[in-house]
Amino acid sequence: MSDAAPPLIRLRGITKRYGEGATALMALKGVDLDIEAGDFVAIMGPSGSGKSTAMNTLGCLDTPTSGEYLFQGVHVESLSRDQRALLRRQFFGFVFQGFNLLARTSAQENVELPLLYRGEAATARHASAARALDQVGLKGWEHHLPSELSGGQQQRVAIARAIVTNPAVLLADEPTGNLDTQRSREIMDLLWRLNADQGITVLMVTHEPDMAAYARRMVRFVDGLVESDVRNAHPAGLEGVHAPQPPVAAPVAEVR
Repeated sequence: MSDAAPPLIRLRGITKRYGEGATALMALKGVDLDIEAGDFVAIMGPSGSGKSTAMNTLGCLDTPTSGEYLFQGVHVESLSRDQRALLRRQFFGFVFQGFNLLARTSAQENVELPLLYRGEAATARHASAARALDQVGLKGWEHHLPSELSGGQQQRVAIARAIVTNPAVLLADEPTGNLDTQRSREIMDLLWRLNADQGITVLMVTHEPDMAAYARRMVRFVDGLVESDVRNAHPAGLEGVHAPQPPVAAPVAEVR
């Protein structure tokens, strides 16, 4: 009998259908996928392949039509909407292509938002947001508005907002899609460091092979199924970094 720990995330037979009858669209057609704690996975595939639907399912932004989704052994597909929202707040951080920052709100206030939703006191919010901005290289930029920041800096603010809650999993949807090559590499180096130094599990949707090359693993979707799942023997991340040590997270069962 194997003593290996179960994966952080396990998908079995996941399907997703939009619509009914003759107009129904099967976006996912029976996806099986395991993701270990501390992994860095690039999710790729052509338009309409199901990669974004898979990411929304993994991030508890959408529910599967059928199949099993286990997070730390807990059946996510059986959770209520409120339980899934609590799971997102406690375990997941999100980074989007469009940054999604509040335009009239400072970098620090943008980063504090997830903590505000959690009901944390102002003093604790300020300290946590300042630490997160420091982690992404934006110490001294706390009071700047998004309009006063470059695209790369805005994405760093978005990443700081995603990690301020110390998530177990960071989901990044085309995080370099709006950036030039140099800024894209800076963001990918940052994601690599968060994975390698803090053990955050990173799941990233991208259509750019150069960005996917930073991942430890590449999963390709085609026609609603996993076509290939390969380990990257030589990730393009920073050299000399140790293997990631997954952070110790509270049991997901506490969301019930």
